[in-house]
Amino acid sequence: MPRPTSHHAIVIVGGGTAGITVAARLRRAGQHDVAVIDPAVDHYYQPLWTLVGAGCAKLDATRRRQADVMPRGVTWIRQAAVQIDPEAQEVVLADGGTVGYESLVVCPGIQLDWGQIGGLAESLGRDGVSSNYRPDLAPRTWDLIRDMREGTAVFGMPSGPIKCAGAPQKIAYLAADHWRRQGVLDRIHVVLVLPTPKLFGVPVFNAELERVVDRYGIDVRLTSEVTEVDPDGREVVVTALGDGGTKERLHYDIAHLVPPQSAPDWVKSSPLSTGDAKGYVAVDKGTMQHLRWPNVFALGDAGSTPNSKTGAAVRKQAPVVVANLLAQRAGRPLPASYDGYASCPITTARGKMLLAEFDYTLEPRPTFPLIDTTHERRDMWLLKKYGLPFMYWNLMLKGRA
Repeated sequence: MPRPTSHHAIVIVGGGTAGITVAARLRRAGQHDVAVIDPAVDHYYQPLWTLVGAGCAKLDATRRRQADVMPRGVTWIRQAAVQIDPEAQEVVLADGGTVGYESLVVCPGIQLDWGQIGGLAESLGRDGVSSNYRPDLAPRTWDLIRDMREGTAVFGMPSGPIKCAGAPQKIAYLAADHWRRQGVLDRIHVVLVLPTPKLFGVPVFNAELERVVDRYGIDVRLTSEVTEVDPDGREVVVTALGDGGTKERLHYDIAHLVPPQSAPDWVKSSPLSTGDAKGYVAVDKGTMQHLRWPNVFALGDAGSTPNSKTGAAVRKQAPVVVANLLAQRAGRPLPASYDGYASCPITTARGKMLLAEFDYTLEPRPTFPLIDTTHERRDMWLLKKYGLPFMYWNLMLKGRA
């Protein structure tokens, strides 16, 4: 086997939210030989893409150069990882090179499986179809919403774990609010297709969202998902997840659709994978340590932890990974445990938001106990639009929050 083209004490695969945050925390902890493998030129604050799609933010506000967020003193390997050999302790790069490691952190993000909805990949950006899950299409979503005056608008969420599971709902509410303000909502049939039996898995937040849906008159199709797009006929196929998979063809004038998601294909086929169809990196849900290789940790969207895949989850996972990785390197017991905390800021109107915070128990876990964030609030909107982005760029990516 060829010798590695480079070697580092700690290698991080992925330079997104998780990778940069962990790298910054490791540097602050005094680690001098840290490498990040990632080919990206730009780094995005993705939670704002919903506001871009609703005409409430500009795409440029969500983007920084990757070079500007890479922690000082970290070796940046500007290649894509394509394989991990945990026995040899090597990462294989797209150019054929290899990077050896003593400790590994795997956080390459999540894969958007556009092709799993028939006709979606071919329809994106035209024929009234868009998705805020791609940055170049988020402004297109706003064009469609702004120009619509009557007809049917379909908003769909796929089954299975996805990043920011509330996002498919958020844009539906923001669109309905815009049409209400324009005086045309009564001429638009808003359909929200969800694979879940309720709007939200935590009862107190579900109750509030039911009130939001009633206010806008949204037609909610629960336990269903969009499985096909016919752009020529301007129809989507909505398939019931029970009842023998009953199918309904539904006309649309605009459709905002979100693809099924999974671990990147190369992760699915790696020894680190859970081995199922989604193929996430198999880790202990508390320690974030791999179930078979103790010098490997994972966090973020590509990890197998059964929590919502959000940036807020990464913020709580990152210090656990760093503390446990350093302990493992020193031969000490792992001191930290992740409790499944996740946060979903759900925008319900321009200027209104509820902040859903919960953990593995699906019980509310409020950061601000004296503030009732289970109901729509103006101050939570300001947190979403200004406070959280400031924290992300200035604190989280610098290992301070």
